[in-house]
Amino acid sequence: MPKELEPGGHESPDDSTSPAHTLELLCHLDNTAHGSMACVAWEPAGDGKKVISLADSHILLWDLQESSSQAVLASSASLEGKGQLKFTSGRWSPHHTGTQVATANDTTIRGWDTRSMSQIYCIENAHGQLVRDLDFNPNKQYYLASCGDDCKVKFWDTRNVAEPVKTLEQHSHWVWNVRYNHSHDQLVLTGSSDSRVILSNMVSISSEPFGHLVDDDDLSDQEERRPEGKSQEPPQDSVIATYEEHEDSVYAVDWSSADPWLFASLSYDGRLVINRVPRALKYHILL
Repeated sequence: MPKELEPGGHESPDDSTSPAHTLELLCHLDNTAHGSMACVAWEPAGDGKKVISLADSHILLWDLQESSSQAVLASSASLEGKGQLKFTSGRWSPHHTGTQVATANDTTIRGWDTRSMSQIYCIENAHGQLVRDLDFNPNKQYYLASCGDDCKVKFWDTRNVAEPVKTLEQHSHWVWNVRYNHSHDQLVLTGSSDSRVILSNMVSISSEPFGHLVDDDDLSDQEERRPEGKSQEPPQDSVIATYEEHEDSVYAVDWSSADPWLFASLSYDGRLVINRVPRALKYHILL
């Protein structure tokens, strides 16, 4: 991106009078030998020199060299099994010092160690139909959300993948996207081809199940620390709001990287909708 458009630059990127800028090509991921690319993910923490790509049945780790216009393939692994196995989506975990990636192919979710490109967990039949999307909880290192064509959203603890920790069945058609809020992980967004965006409050499996951050010590002496007048019952999971501004399939939802209460959704007909977390819930979380 041109230097003047970077943070701290003099020119505003949304200034309608500014001329069109040409982006500088830094490098090219040559995946012609591996098939069509389904997903590309930056290393979440680090110097931005590593990228994972998923191409057909291959997971590829690229090293972006400053001195070269061609990315170097550092390591790779492939799906093994019967039939034409293809990755549909992937997500790089923000935890474990950036060494874990989760991928989805058909109805299966797999975890990979990027240091050895070996498989570390496998959830077969994670969904009844195709798995569409994955997202890691930004505050709880083993928690992973998934969604798919069975209309369900599932939450997993990757240390024990026999059963999902929680399952949501609020949508009536394929669920294309699931996204955790970057700051308040009880807030989960989903978008579906039922044309709806649903904001859920998954407080029971969040990092703040009692309305504030807890660790194991807190749970043992909850009675002593609980302020008077507070309910002894932990908050319940619920649907906060259902947004129906779209008239076609919602293919993408995401949270703002600048404002934790702002989110966007995009539907097949090209409609982009910006919404906010309801004010009452915002203050309930903050206070």
